[in-house]
Amino acid sequence: MPGGPITILDEQYAEFEGLPNEERIKCFEKDGRMYDMIISQQLNRQILDDLYRITNQIRSLSKSKTGSHFVQSLLCHKRAMLYFAQPSSRTFLSFENACHLLGMKTSEIRDPSVSSEVKGESFDDSLRTFSTYTDLIIMRHKGQNMAERAAWLLNTHTYRPVPVINGGSGSDQHPTQALLDVFTLQQSFEYQGGLDGKTILMCGDLKRGRTVRSLSYLMKNFRGMKIIYAAPAAFQMKEDVCSFLERHQIPYFIETHGLDKVLGEADAIYMTRIQDEHDATPGESGKTDATKFRLTLANMAKVKPNAVIMHPFPRRDEIDVAIDPDPRAMYWRQERNGMWSRAALIAYIFRVDHEIMSY
Repeated sequence: MPGGPITILDEQYAEFEGLPNEERIKCFEKDGRMYDMIISQQLNRQILDDLYRITNQIRSLSKSKTGSHFVQSLLCHKRAMLYFAQPSSRTFLSFENACHLLGMKTSEIRDPSVSSEVKGESFDDSLRTFSTYTDLIIMRHKGQNMAERAAWLLNTHTYRPVPVINGGSGSDQHPTQALLDVFTLQQSFEYQGGLDGKTILMCGDLKRGRTVRSLSYLMKNFRGMKIIYAAPAAFQMKEDVCSFLERHQIPYFIETHGLDKVLGEADAIYMTRIQDEHDATPGESGKTDATKFRLTLANMAKVKPNAVIMHPFPRRDEIDVAIDPDPRAMYWRQERNGMWSRAALIAYIFRVDHEIMSY
């Protein structure tokens, strides 16, 4: 509930929210195809492979003036709203530039205190206002499931639905980060048999890290995957994700004593920071010792020669900056891939992907 008195929309959304994922996902489709990008579970192997090819094609076309002009002509008649009610650097900038790559004009609100919400306007009315002026809403919010609520509202209670893309929702989901992460993994393992059969080590604040949650959900699309969750017990992955992996017969191992013990098993190492912005009380995270879950020059000797190291950023001290020049460090490439993969997603949602692939 966005806040304030409970409304009939709150009650109706609560009913929708209680439906199984398979039922809710249908609300985010149009004519059997993805219309909104809300949760990682919407992405199957076919969509991921299609988006991988579209991403590579957009990147290739954009290297030339002729190709760039073509790509920019595809959505030059569309406008996007970037509604970021939570701080962002990479996600905001990559989405903004992804829109510009496709010729879209952008508007933005990066602080609700400068919008009519500060005057008491409801979240629902704000979203309907955004859809009045734009053709796409890309949003980040500190509240759980707020992007889902936005898409549900526009698709079921308005005469002007526009696609909604989730750019991060509370500590629950960040599906477009998972999309660019999978692209980076596929790219990195292209000449090593692909992503199938690899072991992914995820380390850090897994309990509150929406990136690792969304990436975990996508592992169901690849064969023979194994996941290692390395974190102090207080920051370990939540039961809902572990249950999901069990239902899809994806083996996972939980390590709570330190990173060194499992580094040598990983084909990909996905580091994350401690998400202390979600602390219930100030300083709560600092009570847990996470020093044994840092990647340093010393323990890099345990990492496989062909492994890849990733991080969604921002980082603190969980990856030593001295590791940056190592060819296994893919996090800067991962960051760049965000713009290209998000452009591919927008192109897919607006159904201009066939034109891109046929060029």
